[in-house]
Amino acid sequence: MKIPAVKGTRDFYPPQMAVRNFIIDGWKAASRRSGFEEYDGPIFEHLMMYELKSGQEIAEQLFSLTDRGGRQLAIRPEMTPTLARMVNQQIHSLPRPIKWFSVPRLCRAERPQKGRLREFFQWNLDIIGAEDVLADAEVIFCAIDYLRSVGLTANDIAVRISSRRMLGALLEEAGVAAEQLPSVYAVLDKKAKVPQETYEAMLKEILPDEKVRDRVLHLMNCRSLEEVESKAALTGESRETLEELRRLFSLLEVMSIGEFAQFDIGVVRGLAYYTGVVFEIYDRGASLRALCGGGRYDNLLRDFGGPPLTATGMGMGDCVLEILLREKGLLKEEDLPTRKLDYYVVFAAAELAEEAIRLTAQIRLAGFSCDFSYKGGTLGRQLKQADQAGAAKAVILGEEYASGKLIVKEMKTGRQQILDRQEFSASLKP
Repeated sequence: MKIPAVKGTRDFYPPQMAVRNFIIDGWKAASRRSGFEEYDGPIFEHLMMYELKSGQEIAEQLFSLTDRGGRQLAIRPEMTPTLARMVNQQIHSLPRPIKWFSVPRLCRAERPQKGRLREFFQWNLDIIGAEDVLADAEVIFCAIDYLRSVGLTANDIAVRISSRRMLGALLEEAGVAAEQLPSVYAVLDKKAKVPQETYEAMLKEILPDEKVRDRVLHLMNCRSLEEVESKAALTGESRETLEELRRLFSLLEVMSIGEFAQFDIGVVRGLAYYTGVVFEIYDRGASLRALCGGGRYDNLLRDFGGPPLTATGMGMGDCVLEILLREKGLLKEEDLPTRKLDYYVVFAAAELAEEAIRLTAQIRLAGFSCDFSYKGGTLGRQLKQADQAGAAKAVILGEEYASGKLIVKEMKTGRQQILDRQEFSASLKP
């Protein structure tokens, strides 16, 4: 009986692994370009960590288990709680700001669909201990820097930016009670994901007062910061946060990525822990799920038992990203990190097989990648294998090997060179 992979997971055969490495290598390179350091944590944590962050209902959205000691654990569905726990454990010895990144494998017990699987990889960037909106600009810049590096332009993607703090102040000014805000955020977050009638019906259910509801609908139709300023009666906090957003957009212009950025009051981010700037990156046609999402979460470390310390960050999954890169023709085979060898040792006669093994080992021990044919065969067949393996050079052991010579062939040009064995060995030394 053939056993298939679990629904919502993927097998990474070498071609798929090449794509995965292409994406992850790019994430890591972009992170390091912006001065982030890599970290990681355990694949499972205490279930209460996720309940503390997202409520008890999170248990239905992740894979949980009870270990032999009776402890309630969960396979990590996200990285931020682990980050908060790790930072809190060494908070007094870590230099600030803390600029960390990670690329964890995550699991969520969700219904698999396009762009969303039960197991996936996610790029996380976080800056902790920097209050200024410049930190938010840095996170957005790093995400866009990566997306540009793989060939996406401002015609392909846009980062939609808003502020939870500004929206909260504006909603309260519109008559929404503070205790209603979490429920209102949850509905507003669905604005672009459900039909308009459904959205308005959901809003009516939690905001029965028609005047308040109309003010909210009017507010959520604003398309620019100027429109927000002209339509809303701004107070001290809402005006302060509006100016903070203006500065963020100005910083993104200074960073030469202003063309990617746009204001979108509808970006709410459903998770309750966001406290300030929030953003999501979409393809321009909005035909896919968000490529990336994030924002400021200034209370999370305190909620996990640490000091009140500001933080901002983002997460980008590999599933939607791969779909978009394929749609744009940006996953070219020549760009993928497939197997490539420095040398491939070829032997003309069976009695030279042991010499081929010895030479292959010598080349590898010198620090070069090298392979050879286990079965041998004709020179033509072995040279074809060398080509398929992506070898830069073939080392041919033929009749001349008995007199201490071998042939080095450049696979791309076909150029051949006869060298003494000692001369070849010397070429392997740095």
